[in-house]
Amino acid sequence: MSELSSPHGSWPSPISAGDVARGVRRMAFPSVAGAEVWWEEGRPEEGRTTLMRRDADGTVTELLPAPWSAGTRVHEYGGRAYLPVPRRDDKAITRMGVVFSHSSDQRLYLLERGSSEPVPLTPDDGASRYADPALSADGRAVLCVRERHGEGAVRRSIVSVPLSGRGAQDPSAVRELVSGADFYASPTPSPDGAHLAYVRWNHPRMPWDGSELRVGALGETGLTGEYTLKGGVDESVVSPTWADDATLYVASDWPGWWNLYQAGMTGQALALYPAEEEFHASPGRLGNRSFCVLDSGRVVALHGHADLTPSVYDPDTLDLTPVVTGLTTWSMLDTDGRSVVAVASSPTEPPCLVRLDPASGVVEVLRRAAEEPPDTAYLPVPRQETLPGRYGAPVHANVYPPTHPDASADGPAPYVVWAHGGPVSVSTLEFDLAKAYFTSRGIGVVDVNYGGSTGFGRPYRKRLHKEWGVVDVEDCVAAARALVEQGVADPRRLAIRGPSAGGYTALMALTGDTFACGVSLFGVTDLLGFSETTHDFESRFLDSLVGTLPGFVERYRERSPVNRAGEIDVPVLLVQGLEDRVVTPDQATAMATALGRRGAPYALVEFEGEGHGFTGQEARIRSLESELAFYARVFGFEADVAPLELVTVPPETGEGAEPASEVAGEPGDTEDAGDAGDAPSAEDAAGALARDPGRDGGSPRPAEAAAGPTTAGD
Repeated sequence: MSELSSPHGSWPSPISAGDVARGVRRMAFPSVAGAEVWWEEGRPEEGRTTLMRRDADGTVTELLPAPWSAGTRVHEYGGRAYLPVPRRDDKAITRMGVVFSHSSDQRLYLLERGSSEPVPLTPDDGASRYADPALSADGRAVLCVRERHGEGAVRRSIVSVPLSGRGAQDPSAVRELVSGADFYASPTPSPDGAHLAYVRWNHPRMPWDGSELRVGALGETGLTGEYTLKGGVDESVVSPTWADDATLYVASDWPGWWNLYQAGMTGQALALYPAEEEFHASPGRLGNRSFCVLDSGRVVALHGHADLTPSVYDPDTLDLTPVVTGLTTWSMLDTDGRSVVAVASSPTEPPCLVRLDPASGVVEVLRRAAEEPPDTAYLPVPRQETLPGRYGAPVHANVYPPTHPDASADGPAPYVVWAHGGPVSVSTLEFDLAKAYFTSRGIGVVDVNYGGSTGFGRPYRKRLHKEWGVVDVEDCVAAARALVEQGVADPRRLAIRGPSAGGYTALMALTGDTFACGVSLFGVTDLLGFSETTHDFESRFLDSLVGTLPGFVERYRERSPVNRAGEIDVPVLLVQGLEDRVVTPDQATAMATALGRRGAPYALVEFEGEGHGFTGQEARIRSLESELAFYARVFGFEADVAPLELVTVPPETGEGAEPASEVAGEPGDTEDAGDAGDAPSAEDAAGALARDPGRDGGSPRPAEAAAGPTTAGD
């Protein structure tokens, strides 16, 4: 066994947390029309998202100056928030403008080509949100999902918004085409404008559980003669796309995997290429497409398991021809019928905006998310492993070993299990500097696609039905123990962390005896409270994950970390945005209170103005540095960040509250920290760093402050 003074967790790394927060631009939802390409691009230093355009000569232009920001809060998670639209100038030449949803007021705006000031298209009612826009067949309107909030209720529909701008002053000009269902997605007019296809579903189902592909005749009075073409309560249909005026392609998981189907206006849909692979990503965000139809009739489709890569399907020969690239993880396809654009990445290649020529298979990189990526010698190359879970069930995971060009480790390393959010989501091999931030400092990462994750078929997803807080925890524990058995991970220095649903999994896992500490980033702590306070989109999600209320109320209590705090005797880090509408801040506060009453050491780090997932650069920096300082404290190594204060009493709730006791010294008390024997041990300060894992080398000490300024992100 390696000593705590080994290089594990103390390697010098050139990857700062600021590199993580600043170094990779978030690029999403590319669009293409001829030689021009558009996309959304994050500006974390400004807390906003702008729109970009790349012209035929390669010139890149930022379209939205501050404070304009593209973003939609439909379903709270949002999705595609803009659409290029053709406009005619006074010479009858078509020039492309863009329609977008503005983050602050959620209205739709039109930015004409060459203009610097967007003009509104929808009323300023303070209640409506718009997402997933599609151009009408005549080019005079955009069709989109509208979500309206008012009087304690949420109502959704598909509407037509005129590009003339009449709807900004006359609300009746925004024409409602279809309503009545709880949720809508993918409004898709046929090329001749005669029909509209769309996807709908209702509570308590989520879109990956069961949805319907609907088609109706599109006229002046709205949609008539609607009927369900495919889908149902146990079939998820995704991304209808017209091949011609009477033929649709759609992805459906009817066979257990999201496969491609061809459907006429009547009759049974036909499977195009049956395979035990996913041909579409999970429908968690509106407007995310994984296949597109070309003018030639061929289909470019992303397919695989957790990671999707492109192939070209020829309906004449029934062949599926892979496009071979070094990029492992593709998403967000779009086409103008000839070329295809997407976002693609690999473990060592930052996300790129790429253009694919389906005829030649040539992939052109149009823009990179990182202008100066770090030395690849500091980037971990993951191993995809299928590890043994409970009763022999497979557990899919990506293992990222500690990686440093000038340092090596003797013996097992500390490892952190990453539990992804969702929980019906997936961890991919996409470039991730946050992982490299830890692995380049000697801390390994195992990113677990626990039961419930997408990418491995409907049966694997359904393992989590009624078993959230059980199967996900078992799989994460199994992955950690498998690495211990391999001799890779140190059993005394195992941690678990996760965002949102992953934070819930991490906290539940801490009630066992596997992990020395855990980190919850805006995680669920009280299931009953979550069911009452979360947003409408997920308000019935727990029906499938845990059980319906009130019948399963005791199960809700039993599986709530806030009620299991008495079983947690290891340090906990809670990180929370105070504007979170998905997992509200009281969830973290309640957990901190329960831990404090228990006398368990914890830290609660909160961020003003941040929601579910941090967009501001300062919050991302502080969050990641706090996490590293937390591991340094528990695992007993010195880190290049200021130490983190832990407390053992409930947080202050107002004047007169008792001051929190300290585990570590004040954040600035680092200059004379001395060696490990001089520092107060967690046992001395907290009354127990509770479960003593038999550490060698004495008690952990607080990390010293870095010599210079540091930056971070998560």
